[in-house]
Amino acid sequence: MDLATLIGLIGASALIATSVILGASPGVFLNIPSLMIVLGGSMLVVLAKFSVGQFFSAFKVAARAFKFKLPATQDSIEEIIEIAQVARKSGVLGLEGREASSPFLQQGIQMLVDGQTAETIKELLSKERLMTLDHNRSGAKVFSAFADVGPAMGMIGTLVGLVQMLSNMEDPKSIGPAMAVALLTTLYGAMLATMIAGPIADKLTLRMTEEARMQSLYIDALVAIQEGKNPRIIEQLLTSYLPPDKREKSGNAEQAAG
Repeated sequence: MDLATLIGLIGASALIATSVILGASPGVFLNIPSLMIVLGGSMLVVLAKFSVGQFFSAFKVAARAFKFKLPATQDSIEEIIEIAQVARKSGVLGLEGREASSPFLQQGIQMLVDGQTAETIKELLSKERLMTLDHNRSGAKVFSAFADVGPAMGMIGTLVGLVQMLSNMEDPKSIGPAMAVALLTTLYGAMLATMIAGPIADKLTLRMTEEARMQSLYIDALVAIQEGKNPRIIEQLLTSYLPPDKREKSGNAEQAAG
């Protein structure tokens, strides 16, 4: 579970809710026509931008912003080095039945056991990586579209409310409800974009980048294992995926172990 996403979204919502509750009448912030324009209108406009499958699958992908968590890069490197050591001592068949922390890595290990060449492993896993990237990118685009459309629908609702208000200036009782629609649609649109759609789109983009980098690490490692490279050489190859400060610590630890 990603605490940063939960704390950010829930915390922002709580602050807005608290400010509303402390006001004179919280009920005035609930307006059904405004919700229909912003939420309903935004969903239909975004649906028009994508296919039905892309639209609904984006909500499944959005769950990754809350619960998806990759293993630490250093932990993955240590796991791969253990795999490389087993393969060097017992051959790739010694990896039969070994479980990995990542389904992507598990798939690669099975390819090693099946005797696939390094070129085949790289080609197949690279295609799998591209498909994962495309799937995640599609989900991020849908929520980015929500972030763009939400404020626009809020502006449309504002114009609708102003037209209603100006067309009934002779009836003072109609001015209040029309003004509520005008103002609340802008509020709802801004909240949809700033507090929900925008953060989820950015988090999915971040997850996409992190997962793509980790999969590249796995591909490089599996190809090196199939080519029979020394585990120490593989470790040196994979440290390039670590931040500079952690590379130095990793190198110092390796010297101490040696």
